[in-house]
Amino acid sequence: MRALLWCLGGLVVVSPNLLFAQDRPLPKAMPGSAEVRYFTSIDGLMEGNADVILKETRQGKTVTGAVLDVCYPAEKGSDRKDRFVVNLSVNGSTLTGTTQSIGGKLPVAVTLTRKPTGDTFEFDGRVSVGQTVTKVTSTDNADLSEAEFNDARTTDDGVTATPKDFTEVSPEAIAVKVKLDAAADLLKGLRGQNVEVALNSLEVTCEALRAGAQVIDINVDPERAPSVIARLKASPGVIAAGWSTGMFDMERTIRFPAAEWRTNGKLNRDKLATAISSVLEKALDAKPVSTKWSDDIGKLTLTFKRPSEVVPALGLTDTVEVTALPGPDKPGGSDHIMLWVGVPSTTTTDETEGPKLNLADDSSAGDDEGGETDNSGAVDALAKQFKAQRWDADKSAWK
Repeated sequence: MRALLWCLGGLVVVSPNLLFAQDRPLPKAMPGSAEVRYFTSIDGLMEGNADVILKETRQGKTVTGAVLDVCYPAEKGSDRKDRFVVNLSVNGSTLTGTTQSIGGKLPVAVTLTRKPTGDTFEFDGRVSVGQTVTKVTSTDNADLSEAEFNDARTTDDGVTATPKDFTEVSPEAIAVKVKLDAAADLLKGLRGQNVEVALNSLEVTCEALRAGAQVIDINVDPERAPSVIARLKASPGVIAAGWSTGMFDMERTIRFPAAEWRTNGKLNRDKLATAISSVLEKALDAKPVSTKWSDDIGKLTLTFKRPSEVVPALGLTDTVEVTALPGPDKPGGSDHIMLWVGVPSTTTTDETEGPKLNLADDSSAGDDEGGETDNSGAVDALAKQFKAQRWDADKSAWK
């Protein structure tokens, strides 16, 4: 089917009472009593891009009521979603109903024919949204019980309000769950603040539309994270705020006493950067060029240079960049610092006098860590210098 050509204007607010408000599985159906069943994979709508849920109420094998919930791209190729929820009248094997899309306010008409085929069902018919009509032909559709449906749709929002430490969530990564009608104002309030908002978390997914709330991911300097979370919790429409998973990989994280690295209760960035740079200079066999702190998330970027060994006669130069991020080992005050160290990223260029050799390096394409296997022993060297602990994944404890 042709995708819809209308845009969804702004964020959509969905009443939680529209559909699927049950939080508890229904009691096991008694003989002759009503039973609720779900279909979640009816094919063909919106070129296969629709998220479809058909809820049926049955008396024995007879359907006595049905509700169709369809979430779909507001326009072709768009990440923005629209949605309609329609109560269907039942006339034998035929289900019909009309409504209006929630975002685009487009007229919706549904006619479906339902046919049992052994243990599965077939659906045929048509669904029109505005001027766009989709012919539905969907076979081999299995239905789910209420309990199965609830289990399948239960997801963790990823917000941990009070973590005991930062071994499973990250000190710089925070998340806020906010009602859809309040999300825009909350984001406007973050303008000009020293925080980073994850672009992909701004998308209002079908799950968010149905829940009436979305989770926005934010990165911030770990020392400021508690105050930012407190401010978010006090914002209108916020359901929850706390820490989430982020940059810290425990395999590349060390833990050491904080006292030596704090001045007047705050992290002494210059002292810490100098110490890290000195260790990495030896581990990487490269000369330090610069250190730079991010005021947004408290990340340290260190740059080094060394002669390239690719073709020594050419005198090429390796520029090695390493990122590091310090933070407390737990919220609410701590006497230890955790230090995460990223995998070094190397770029080779011609910095000789005169004409330059232009080099293209696509070997790191698709590598999120920047394209170098870390054989430098940087984390081990830092652990030794700082007399730090490493994480024991088998025992889930510091060693």
